[in-house]
Amino acid sequence: MNERILATAIIPARGGSKGVPRKNVRILAGKPLIGWTIEAARHAETIGDVVVSTDSPEIAEAAERFGAEVVWRPAEISGDLASSEDALIHAISSMEGQGRSPSEIIVFLQCTAPLMLSEDIDGTVNVLVRHRAETALAVADFRCFLWRDSGQGDLVGINHDKGIRQLRQEREANYIETGAIYVMRTLGFMQHKHRFFGKTARYLMPRVRVLEIDEPADLRVAEVLLQERMRLHKSAALPDRIGLMVFDFDGVFTNDRVQIAEDGTESVSCSRSDGMGVRLAREVGHRMLILSTERNSVVRQRAQKLGLELIQGADRKEAVLSEY
Repeated sequence: MNERILATAIIPARGGSKGVPRKNVRILAGKPLIGWTIEAARHAETIGDVVVSTDSPEIAEAAERFGAEVVWRPAEISGDLASSEDALIHAISSMEGQGRSPSEIIVFLQCTAPLMLSEDIDGTVNVLVRHRAETALAVADFRCFLWRDSGQGDLVGINHDKGIRQLRQEREANYIETGAIYVMRTLGFMQHKHRFFGKTARYLMPRVRVLEIDEPADLRVAEVLLQERMRLHKSAALPDRIGLMVFDFDGVFTNDRVQIAEDGTESVSCSRSDGMGVRLAREVGHRMLILSTERNSVVRQRAQKLGLELIQGADRKEAVLSEY
């Protein structure tokens, strides 16, 4: 691919959601909904500027916190009947009014599609460039049977002959919009004022990442899917084999508090459940070590009780661990 352009991502996000109040800032798997889209855009290799168009101070605060630039949208294009194209045109014009030209390519991202990844954004931009298209969008494979009412009490097949029941793999591929990503040549968009013009290319987005938040039930589904994704990412980050598990003592095997008697004797509070955790780790073959700066004998006694190796009085832990 010869063309190398960093696109400008624009995320329209008005504050007046009716179906799910405050939808764009509702917390989803630990982040506001709009945060997921901003992060995907900021990590995409094809994206330069990330701009959020909004009329809501609450959305603006969240957008800036996640690293996006905010363009304030006027009331006349913030109502239920205002189109996304209106917001895009206003955002582009605002940037130009500040003496900043947006990129040759703009990427319209929906903040109601939290499952999209950076690779989906890059993929949609890249198909536009690769196919020398004017517009592109993310789609999903669709091979379901569609029907319509004939108006005479009879259902008629739209994309199939109801007298022929084809297997899924035999049906012609159709595509549905994911509602997540649209890419346009900026000049052409400002001329046509519509997201589809000229040659349109498609990026095939995996169905597992296709979900639009339109009602409260969608938030619950997205929460489950995002939590599972994060769990898998954490698991993937672990090495195939753990060579050594190293623990501090204070705050790890204690509640980070110490009791001091009148004679100066120190004691700490430990949890019995630590013994179970250590035993389970030992059963799967993990080596374990307590590495502590403490010199108190209570550390040695607790390590012996748990059957763990111990290095005490380690003021320079990194050097001590490297030597170990």
